[in-house]
Formats: sequence, structure tokens, C-alpha cells
Amino acid sequence: MRFLVIGGTVFVGRHFVEAAQSRGHHVTLFHRGTKGPGLMPGADEIFGDRDGQTDRLAGGKWDAVVDCCGYFPRVVEQSVKALADSVDRYLFVSTISVYDMAGRDRLDEESPVLTIDDPTIEEIRGDTYGALKALCENVVVETFGDRALIVRPGLIMGPNDVSNRFTYWVTRMAEGGRAVAPDRPGQPMQLIDVRDLGLFMVLALEKELGGVFNACGPETPKTLADMIDACHTLNLGTELVWVDPSVLAANGIELWQDLPLVMPADGSDEAMQRVDNRRAIAAGLAFRPWEATARDTLAWRRSQPEDGPPRFGMDRAREAELLSKLHL
Repeated sequence: MRFLVIGGTVFVGRHFVEAAQSRGHHVTLFHRGTKGPGLMPGADEIFGDRDGQTDRLAGGKWDAVVDCCGYFPRVVEQSVKALADSVDRYLFVSTISVYDMAGRDRLDEESPVLTIDDPTIEEIRGDTYGALKALCENVVVETFGDRALIVRPGLIMGPNDVSNRFTYWVTRMAEGGRAVAPDRPGQPMQLIDVRDLGLFMVLALEKELGGVFNACGPETPKTLADMIDACHTLNLGTELVWVDPSVLAANGIELWQDLPLVMPADGSDEAMQRVDNRRAIAAGLAFRPWEATARDTLAWRRSQPEDGPPRFGMDRAREAELLSKLHL
């Protein structure tokens, strides 16, 4: 099959390309070139900005397009219109953040999605991200109908993830010493390896599927403790120091931000870790062990140059200061 990938040089798109090529498919990337040309060997490239330069796709013909980087309906509409007669199927990478999780303890593909008062807003914030993604889905479905494939991942982990959410725990456990962990070991945790997600997307296109699929990791009883244990295998000498979330909060440590992937202690956001993924599993979604993901993520991170402060996770000096202050 011939796939056009919008983006495809960062995280999800990158691993889709690798999975597609491993199965003998031909890939063309449409991207701005900011990550460097030739980043994905064997793929053709068309350089351009999806916002205003989709005319550069004119004359092409592909079996499917994979849209990895659509955040605003106005911008997604440009690619949808430009490709309406050039592709047979449109795969839009969305997110489980589209769901209205208020008052819910579990989610499936039929759960209601968020709405937004002003659909012209083009600023990604906590209160706009999910609703704007839902509007982007609508734009795709309005044109492609049952040829639209909407993939809603949950929390994604693995090589090339620069967010430092899962990577924080990988590097922290591997480093050794005494490591702070929030005393919420039973928190449900759904994580999917980006490579499993990429392969699922390829399989779904091969089967010419349409509709909505929650592409989330294994459902509960996977827990926060399971995730930390998987990372802990990288260095069993690391000593875990479990600290009550209320004590962490009293000392200015923010769950999710300073200790990534940890939900509020009141459990109010746990619905995003209890997502029904049976439809995707039936369509071919499969999972590798979290220990393998941790090992491969560490190898990737160690191969990268040191950069600026990460988006998530506290530094070691702050962690040591906390442990000293608490006499732990």
C-alpha cells in the first residue's frame, strides 16, 4: 500500500513509518523539514507546511493518509479538502482527551466528547486540547464518512518520546540511589508502547477499517506500581521511597508535573486510565511487556544529547532536598 504521512518525523508518526516499511508499504512524508531531510530512510518526502501549503500535494495518489499532527479544525480542513480525491482512507490520530470524563469511572468509544464554546480558538491548553481534537475528528468524518479511521490513543510511552513522562521513571530508576515515589501503588495505569500503536495503525489500514478505536494500553489491573516495577528492573539497586501524596503536596511537589503519570490523589481523573480497548484488540492491537519498553526507552535516551530542562519530572537536587527535609 501507499501511505501519505502528515508529519511522521517525531514520535507516533515516526514509529508508524517504521512499522509500515517493515511490512513492505511505501511511505511519503509531508512535513516542513525542520527535523532534517532524510530522517526516515526509504521514505519519499514532500516539504511544506500543512497550514497553507497543501497545494504541494496536488497530483499525488495514495491508499491512505495518516494525520499525526492535527490540532486545529481549520488546519485539518485544509488537508481533508486537499486529499478528498487523492486518498481512499483518512486515519486521524486523535486522543482519549476528547472524552468528557466528568463523573465517569470508565470510558468507551461511545462516551460523550467535549465541546468548546469558540471553535476558532487556536491555543492548546488543558481546557481546549481535547475539545479541539474532537472538532478535528468531525472535520475528517464529514468528508470521508466510513472511510475515516479515528484512532484515540491514551498515554504513550517508548523511544523518541521527548515529553519525559515515562522516560522520567526509566532514567530515574536506572540511575540508582533513593528515589521518591507517590504512595498510590494501586492507581490504574494504561500505557501503550508507541511501536505497538504504530503497528496497530498499519494493520487497521491494511484491513481497510473505519470508525473509532481506543488504542490504549492493557486495561486494569495494571497499576502505577506495575509501571514503576517495570522501570525498576533496569536497576534493582534503586531504593524506592514511597511518600504519601498529601505530604508531597504540602512540600510543593505536584503529581503529574513533578512525578509524571501520577493522577490526583482523589482519583478524580482515573477514568482516563480505565478505557475500554476491546474494539482495538479485536482489530489487531497487541502489547509488548512494559519491561521491554523500559529497556528500549533507556537505550534511546542514553543515545541522545543532553538538552534543556524536560517538560515533566523533578530534578535530582530537588528530590534529595525533599528526602532530607522529610528525614527519609
